[in-house]
Amino acid sequence: MKELNLQDILNSTDDLTQEKKVGYVAIIWRPNAWKSTFINSLLWEKISITSNIPQTTRKRVLAIYNDDESQIIFFDTPWIHKSNKQFNEQINEVAIKSLQEADLILYFIDSSRAGWDEEKYIKELISKVNIPIIKVYTKIDKQAKINIPKDAIKISSTTKEGFEELLKEIKEKLPFGPLLFPSDIYTKQDMFFRISEIIREKVFLHTKEELPHSIYVWIEEIDETKTKSWEDLLKIVAYIYTETDSQKYIILWKNWNLLQKIWKEARIELENIFEKKVFLALRVKSKKNWRKNENFTKKLLGL
Repeated sequence: MKELNLQDILNSTDDLTQEKKVGYVAIIWRPNAWKSTFINSLLWEKISITSNIPQTTRKRVLAIYNDDESQIIFFDTPWIHKSNKQFNEQINEVAIKSLQEADLILYFIDSSRAGWDEEKYIKELISKVNIPIIKVYTKIDKQAKINIPKDAIKISSTTKEGFEELLKEIKEKLPFGPLLFPSDIYTKQDMFFRISEIIREKVFLHTKEELPHSIYVWIEEIDETKTKSWEDLLKIVAYIYTETDSQKYIILWKNWNLLQKIWKEARIELENIFEKKVFLALRVKSKKNWRKNENFTKKLLGL
């Protein structure tokens, strides 16, 4: 399978004349319902970064599932939550836009935790859209903390239990139509975004509650070249930006090898994804109060 680029589409126009069950499916959820884990598990590819920290996903990610009967384009969206903060409101805007553009909505409900206020907010939102909705109870490999209807669709993103039943239900609700993407494409992410997300995931992993929402990753340069020692080498220059100098020093100095851990884990994963050697130059800078800069955050979120 390949990432999406213009040349692939131009070279695969015959593919697009096929007709299958085709459509856009948005997933709406509250924190830690394992929505990104579901996407990665379904496609057998690392499409979305995962973390136990809420609000990991910021931008909408297109994950494309293909089989003999269908092409299902999943919107991997940020989690819906109430907030008065500008940046969080913009993240909500990304998710709500996905609902409006979808042919079908999957409403993920975490069966291992009782509902919070976010659950009420989600129900309020989906009551206002005239789109088919499938309720999906996640984490059924864990002890249930809520009542699950007997005829409900239940899945485990770790064991893939219930995936076949869910896909069958999705296909029944989607229309027949021509393929929207070549059948060997699995994501619409460009290389810059994908690399930045892998690095951001490693920062989340190692800084826990200290920094995650105060950082973003900017890819300054990507250079694909050939060398004498390696047939293919991917050179990447990336910056981790924090909101304050003190946050920057947490990455640089609080744990002497923190940046080295982030760099090493990101480089190894990128080599596995792109199947070539990676030279990663990783630097840390501060951009004061970047989350309060509305024009910048809109650009960052693709609004």
